[in-house]
Amino acid sequence: MNHSLPNGSGVIPNDRIRVDLQVIADMVEPGTRVLDIGCGDGELLGYLTRSKNVDGRGLELSNEGVRNCVAQGLPVMQGDADRDLGDYPDGAFDYAILSQTLQATNRPKQVLTELLRIGQKAIVSFPNFGHWRARFDLMFRGRMPQNPNLPIMWYETPNIHFCTVRDFVALCDECGFKIERSMVLNESGSKVSLDSHSRLANFFGNQALFMLSK
Repeated sequence: MNHSLPNGSGVIPNDRIRVDLQVIADMVEPGTRVLDIGCGDGELLGYLTRSKNVDGRGLELSNEGVRNCVAQGLPVMQGDADRDLGDYPDGAFDYAILSQTLQATNRPKQVLTELLRIGQKAIVSFPNFGHWRARFDLMFRGRMPQNPNLPIMWYETPNIHFCTVRDFVALCDECGFKIERSMVLNESGSKVSLDSHSRLANFFGNQALFMLSK
């Protein structure tokens, strides 16, 4: 949903993608089957197709996103993560990717379960509501956070289920999902290699990225 084109033209540079998407791309093995859910304008999916020769598919809610993907020759269907993942068969993909979209779904727990039904591994990223800046805004300003990672005002945002790194880890433990890899990105987009259970990751991580399996 939130994958935006850096130049707004519908043409994605071959070697430049958003930092968090590059981290996700680095987790994906070449030549694998990938479903990118909430693929936006196809920034990640296009990069994986070009650079890693994946057999990639996309699912995107917005008409504009689907049109931009199709214009690039990407096989993307219009659909909703909350309703349409059940149409995919078990184990259809090596990776099911949900980037910066989990917090905008109505039933995050069900969506995660579906990701690990249709994919051997799930790669999930989301803005961390436990980041120190969000805490500062709530504690000292008494306002919902608004920053480069959460740029939209509370009354317009599509995000309806904010969570923290610790919330997500607790959900994975509850569901029996195995956390194979995890990391957080700081405000400058640099990787911070911290244990996902660490309080420091929850405090300093601006964005969180997880690779899960059953």
